[in-house]
Amino acid sequence: MAACTTTYNEIGHGWPARVAERNAALLEQQPLRRRGVRTPEIMLTRHFDNSRLVKTPDPVRLHQMSIFSAALFVLFSLVMFYGLQHFSAIEGSYHLEAEKQLRNQLREENRQLRLTEAELSQPSRIDGLARQMGMAAPQPGQVVHGEMHPDLMSAPVMAQVTPPPSPAR
Repeated sequence: MAACTTTYNEIGHGWPARVAERNAALLEQQPLRRRGVRTPEIMLTRHFDNSRLVKTPDPVRLHQMSIFSAALFVLFSLVMFYGLQHFSAIEGSYHLEAEKQLRNQLREENRQLRLTEAELSQPSRIDGLARQMGMAAPQPGQVVHGEMHPDLMSAPVMAQVTPPPSPAR
């Protein structure tokens, strides 16, 4: 098997011949790859040295960029201010809704307390509890009302001081 293997150098072909054969094979394959359009492929390389170039200042462009930056800053500030106001209003509405719910809850609690108070202050209930404790209804003459004359009920009453009885000597 080793006797059948030959290389290009043994046949007498050198390096330039092998490159030419390879290029010819690639040129034959190009129409198939390019769908019938044959274009030469040329690649040129150049090295550009831009190290000596210096950019000159452009005052007009600088002025335009500063105006553009200022306009963007103002626009951004307005958008941020609007966003702050918008989110503040939303937060305020949530807070207002929470306060309304708290008010409704307190109103319901107040209504429940008034109902409880009315229930607890019923005279029949108080009478029943008093009878359970052994109390009885007052006998006639047991209740003493303050002296009130019917004609003086509407007139204001002035305070009166009665001196204590003097000690006996």
